[in-house]
Formats: sequence, structure tokens, C-alpha cells
Amino acid sequence: MSDKALPAIDFSVINFNDPDNKYLIPINVSNRHLHVTQEDLEKLFGEGHKLTSIKDLTQPGQYACDETVNIVGPKGILEKVRILGPCRKQTQIELAQTDARKLGIKAPLRNSGNVEGSPGCVLVGPKGYVLLKEGVILAATHIHMHTGDGERLDIADQEFVDVYTPGKKHVVFCDIMVRVHPQFALDMHVDTDEANAALISGGQKVLIVKKTK
Repeated sequence: MSDKALPAIDFSVINFNDPDNKYLIPINVSNRHLHVTQEDLEKLFGEGHKLTSIKDLTQPGQYACDETVNIVGPKGILEKVRILGPCRKQTQIELAQTDARKLGIKAPLRNSGNVEGSPGCVLVGPKGYVLLKEGVILAATHIHMHTGDGERLDIADQEFVDVYTPGKKHVVFCDIMVRVHPQFALDMHVDTDEANAALISGGQKVLIVKKTK
């Protein structure tokens, strides 16, 4: 390991309000939530139940639902955790580390959708409960990017970048995966713990810094 100091980052020269800087992208805060299968939804809310959309999210086709459940772990309960729609092929709970500790669950840091071997929990709804053998994760920080944005910024799917944040408490997020897809909208997602640490509010702009290959 080198004993040389890392170069300092001069945040004073970064204009986070520059409309001409194409590497400035929006960031949003992802609160604890879950995705469910249709089968589990019906166990929780009754046979034939359909999700009720109350708000569109930043990603096309994704929405917050009126339905909430309680999540029960070995040491605690999280009440009224919102379901995000539409239904998926596998039920998945995405938490911040603070949430996982309250439940007493050692949730691994994973990319969304990768729940194999993760801890489980109990979901409790108004009509029943679901005992999950796996599915609880800390969702890794990531960036959604439309294919057009990927071409414009010369960033490929699953490429890693660093991200600088604005404000009085500057934070650098390192090795953030970018997911490029024609159905995505340009947006970075952090959880509530990360947002609080960096004093980030949803809708702010952050700066992508491409890593040297």
C-alpha cells in the first residue's frame, strides 16, 4: 500500500448549480420499503387483492402503494412499511442499516434483486402474515440511467463511478454501480442513513466523476 496521501478534493471549484455540466444528476432518498409477489400480497391483504397506487416514483412504471405492512424481526418491529408496485417475481425488503438493527437482522449489502441467502422476517398484513425464509437486504447505492444518458455521458451498464455531493457536509460515494436501461430515468438512489450522513435532500444534484480505467 502506498504511503502517499490521497489528493485533496477542492469542492469550492464545483458548481452544483451549473446547468451546462452534463455530469450533474438528481439524487433521491429511498426510505425503507418492500416489493411483494402477487401470492404474498393476497396472503397479507386477502384473495384477489390488487395494489393501489398513490404516487408515481422517479422510475417509469414504479409507484408507491397505499398498502403497508408490519415487518417483524428477532428484536423489534417496523410498522407501516410501504409496498412499492408493481408486484414482482420475488418478495424483497430493502432497509437502511438503522432499520435492520432495530429488527435484529444482519442484512447484507446487495444489489436489488439479489436476495439469495439473505435473512428472512415475518410480514404482517390486515388479513394474514407471510413467513419469509430470505429477502431482507440493505440495497446498494446505485444510479439509474437511460440508454440515451449513458451514450451522452459515455457510461456503460454496470460501470462504476464516484459521486460528489453538495452542501455543508460534503461526502464522496465511491464505486457506485450505474444501471443503464431503455426503461430507466436518470436518478441516483441512497437510503435514509446515507442521506442523513451527507445532509442530502431529495431532488438535489450530485456530480458523477468517471473512474480511471
